[in-house]
Amino acid sequence: MLQRFRVAALAVALGAGTLVLAPTAATAAADPVVTRVGISPGPPIDVTNGAVTATFRFATKGTDKAELQLKPPGDVSVGKPLDLTPTKDGDWTRWTGTRSFDSTNVGKWSWLAVAGDASRGGTFEVVVKKVLDTKIVDFDANPDFVDRGDLIKVSGRLLADGKGYGGQSVALTFRARGTDAYRTVTKVTTGADGSFSANVRARETGWWRAEFAATSAAKGSVSDADRVDVRRGELASRIAGFDARPEPVDKGDRLTFTGALQVEGRGGVPGERVSIFFRAGGAHRWEYVTSDVTGRDGRFWASATAQTSGWWRAEYAGTRGVRGSVSDADWVRVDQPAPPPAKADTRLIKFNAYPEPVKRGKYARFTGKLQIDDEGTWEGYRGKVALYFKRAGSHKWQYVKTTWSNGSGRLYTKVKAWNSGRWRFVFAGDEDAYGDTSSSDYVRVKR
Repeated sequence: MLQRFRVAALAVALGAGTLVLAPTAATAAADPVVTRVGISPGPPIDVTNGAVTATFRFATKGTDKAELQLKPPGDVSVGKPLDLTPTKDGDWTRWTGTRSFDSTNVGKWSWLAVAGDASRGGTFEVVVKKVLDTKIVDFDANPDFVDRGDLIKVSGRLLADGKGYGGQSVALTFRARGTDAYRTVTKVTTGADGSFSANVRARETGWWRAEFAATSAAKGSVSDADRVDVRRGELASRIAGFDARPEPVDKGDRLTFTGALQVEGRGGVPGERVSIFFRAGGAHRWEYVTSDVTGRDGRFWASATAQTSGWWRAEYAGTRGVRGSVSDADWVRVDQPAPPPAKADTRLIKFNAYPEPVKRGKYARFTGKLQIDDEGTWEGYRGKVALYFKRAGSHKWQYVKTTWSNGSGRLYTKVKAWNSGRWRFVFAGDEDAYGDTSSSDYVRVKR
């Protein structure tokens, strides 16, 4: 009653003016509304004959934002949101999204539609009404005769009811000569046509085969076995093309050492450590300086600071089944440097490594720009630029190749990508300019 008197008094005080009051609860915005989700084709979703794309539809009122979460069978975490397309229909907004299901998705799924404070949930099933017969064909472990530790290629094809069965896990197993049990060496996923392959190291003579474990959609199967014989004799190695450069070199400048480690019957071998040793002129003792791990084709690259004239050589300690070796020695004269001339600053910009991801064995491409500071103005500069690579999980950058920028400073080169990792350009500088290093760019390599 007291409140009505206050309102009346205010109206009298305002005269002909307008009295504006806050909206009542009846005129406030309505709570959001969400309808039940419709699924097409209607559940259960049958994936017996392959993948099926299902469409999810629902409508909301009172909000312009909505989310549809799908949760796989047995998953207790928050469901993954589906990409939705909205369509306005008067006061309602209609939402549509799609998802593909195959035989790896069999089971009871949960859905939850959320719009503001409103939500609605439910379940649906993905089923296989027929269990497929599978068979592994064209299985092969190649080559049949290898040295211990060599890579062999194990491959084949998984069929289901006579057709390629893609997206399935196949175990590659091995039984050593003189044993009865197969053990799993690695697992691979079949391609769209059911094919699979992997490179594995042969450590001992025995039989290889592929195994597909039964699923709710398909019966299990095992391939024929294929024998690989492993030789155990020690192989000779050599360090070819060892070179220490430049020669002569000024004291305090960097020397680079290159060459390739080769093993009898294998050619260049990657992943082996090569050490660099130095013996000063007039001395009798070789001293360790640095080392590098061989890359593709067995090539290595290392560097060290030149201090005095003397001999340099590379040494490989060997490994099980491979004898060590020592390169020819290379003499380098070290001079006292002349007073350094005035140099200009440089910068490497716009470095880009692409595509990302890149398929293993395909070309990765690299662009960038080398510029020099010309009295406060950055100009394109022609220079010799090195490409470096750091494999994922490693802390060491490895030299890959050298290229040149053009007169505008633009850089472009390409190499085949074999491992995921970071790439960058390095300009070591020259008599007119200081060096610089670009930013790095990560490229993932997929198989």
